[in-house]
Amino acid sequence: MNGIPGAPMIQLHQVAKHYKTGAGEYIGLRSVDVDILSGQFVAVVGKSGSGKSTLLNMITGIDHPSSGEVLVNGVNIYHMSESDRSLWRGHNLGIVFQFFQLLPMLTLLENTMLPMDYCNIYPPAERQEHAMQLLDMVGLQEQAHKLPAAVSSGQQQAAAIARALATDPPIIVADEPTGNLDSRSSDEIIGLFSQLVEQGKTIILVTHDPSITKRTTRTLIISDGEIINETVALALPLLNHSQMLKVSKLLEHIEIPAGSTVIRQGEHLDKFFMITRGEVEVVLQPRKRSEVMLGRLGEGEFFGEIELMNGGNSIANVRTMDQPVKLVALPRKEFLEMLEGSPLTQDTITHIVQARLKQNRSEDRRRRWW
Repeated sequence: MNGIPGAPMIQLHQVAKHYKTGAGEYIGLRSVDVDILSGQFVAVVGKSGSGKSTLLNMITGIDHPSSGEVLVNGVNIYHMSESDRSLWRGHNLGIVFQFFQLLPMLTLLENTMLPMDYCNIYPPAERQEHAMQLLDMVGLQEQAHKLPAAVSSGQQQAAAIARALATDPPIIVADEPTGNLDSRSSDEIIGLFSQLVEQGKTIILVTHDPSITKRTTRTLIISDGEIINETVALALPLLNHSQMLKVSKLLEHIEIPAGSTVIRQGEHLDKFFMITRGEVEVVLQPRKRSEVMLGRLGEGEFFGEIELMNGGNSIANVRTMDQPVKLVALPRKEFLEMLEGSPLTQDTITHIVQARLKQNRSEDRRRRWW
């Protein structure tokens, strides 16, 4: 059974994982807090060694966190015994691996039926029919009685997806599922995942391919065992992951009620604001004339950069509308240091500043004419 759309399906609270090695302690995850909602298609990206696989191991119950808790569909999976968690995994998670992990001596049909046998799902007489339906869904009905070695790598991965769906789990976890596929096969596999999300499945996919993140509903970036603030990643995509993580640690989190003024025109400004949730409107208030709407900004957009880069007070009002707005704010000093450390980001924001100042001057002249 799938979860309630929009409700938390996976919740990690202060999850840390430490490993003891011959060279000393290695930190895989550092106090990770994240909620993944039912029906989301989430890409997890990061450099090798950043903690992606460790995060998946926490979600799937394959490894134990050193501290913190993992709730899946409301169940704390580490309060179970190993055997109970193994059975729980079979009913609730479908796992797709980079190297397929199909048993070579079994046909695609038999591989697909295997989880049903292990979890005792469906009456034995119905399992073959159900497996054939799954293979048909992934385009492999005609290949059902072939061994894995007799079909292409893309077809083997499609069969692995059919196997992952054998117990109708609410969650699919995929670790680099397109890493060994050509671009056409990769596109077909991501298309299959998209169809499953439309059917209500929750999918977490680890990938190194940035093009895949364009087709998911959400992207989590991990750096040095920590999840980068998603608003930072969205608003400042030209920062490298280390820079994003540094900025994430410096943020002030702010919630502004509906119908409130965030910044007043002429006010001194010492913070760079990024919008996490909701919308704001930017309004110019010429002297002795009616206000001019310059535009609206939504999630992943920012404001305050003009004043911080050019000096001076706020050139316009920024206010919320009929819904509360969540913001993150970066102090002026750290904002300017960030730009100095990322010339590409500085160039991009400079162009935005120039465009916004041009719009401001144009609107002001137009109002004076009238």
